[in-house]
Amino acid sequence: MISPLHEDKKIQALRDIIDEAERIVVVTHMGPDGDAIGSSTAFCNVMGRLGKEARVVIPDMMLASLRSVPGAKDVTDATRYPDFAKQLIEDADLIVCLDFNALKRISKLGDLVAKATAKKVLIDHHLDPEDFADVTISRPEMSSTCYLLFKVLCALEMFDDIDKKAAESILTGMMTDTGNFSYNCADPELYVVVSELVKKGADKERIYRQQFETHSEDSIRLNSYALLEKLEVWPDMGAALITLSRDELNRFHYTKGDTEGLVNRPLAIPGVVYSAFLREEDGYVKVSMRSLGNFPVNEVCREYFGGGGHLNAAGGELPGTLENAAELFRSLLPTNKELYLGGHSAAKSQ
Repeated sequence: MISPLHEDKKIQALRDIIDEAERIVVVTHMGPDGDAIGSSTAFCNVMGRLGKEARVVIPDMMLASLRSVPGAKDVTDATRYPDFAKQLIEDADLIVCLDFNALKRISKLGDLVAKATAKKVLIDHHLDPEDFADVTISRPEMSSTCYLLFKVLCALEMFDDIDKKAAESILTGMMTDTGNFSYNCADPELYVVVSELVKKGADKERIYRQQFETHSEDSIRLNSYALLEKLEVWPDMGAALITLSRDELNRFHYTKGDTEGLVNRPLAIPGVVYSAFLREEDGYVKVSMRSLGNFPVNEVCREYFGGGGHLNAAGGELPGTLENAAELFRSLLPTNKELYLGGHSAAKSQ
């Protein structure tokens, strides 16, 4: 039994908008991950089964591991086909925004979406959604947008329109946004949804192998180097840090996605409560953070690293050098220990 969303007015408004739409464009955030691609392709699949013309437009390239997601080969990358992406958005009579909470998260597509005359819908699980859509369904307590989308489709009475392909897309997002159900996964209903998706034909084992156990030789060597040579650990502070410079990334022929999941590895060390991975880009540093228990890496990323996210999974971007970003992280260790580690320890002891 899937519990209701209790969003009757919004669901009815969404149903009316979908009924009236003929050309639908789905957009999602920069650096689209499994939840972004999974929710987008699943929604388009269901809309196609309803006779709608539906396309996905992404701001930049997806991870190579996501190309196996059903429908991913039909996604339009705006960095490769900017004119076509622009035309799709301008011609749409419905734009569905999935897995992001602010137009800045979709880079240059944000201006196009803002100016578009189409109806707009936002379905997302991040905090503090912007008020730019005609219908907004926001549930930050849910572990993934794919999980929320499944419940939205059920509320729309479209459960029967979720076929094997859509089920695999949704399950991909649910798995990748929880680390294969290793964090943000305490909601028992998650597993009811997984069961329903498997009943529809989703191959959980294949999805796991593709998203978590398939790596290039260069990726394996890069991650091994990072853990052996670049990992710093402060057990008394509950912290770990990995940094990779542009030269180091180039040495191992880095491609997008090669370090996916690296930030989680130090959390296996007893005493480490939060972990950061800093990756040098052109003129800025990409920041990823993960944590255990009640340690709020989203607050750390929001206050110091120009980002945000969820309690246990967050990120950001910091202008400047890798050295400066690493020094900032190290300088925060005493503050983080005083403010957060005590709360984490207290929570564990109760």
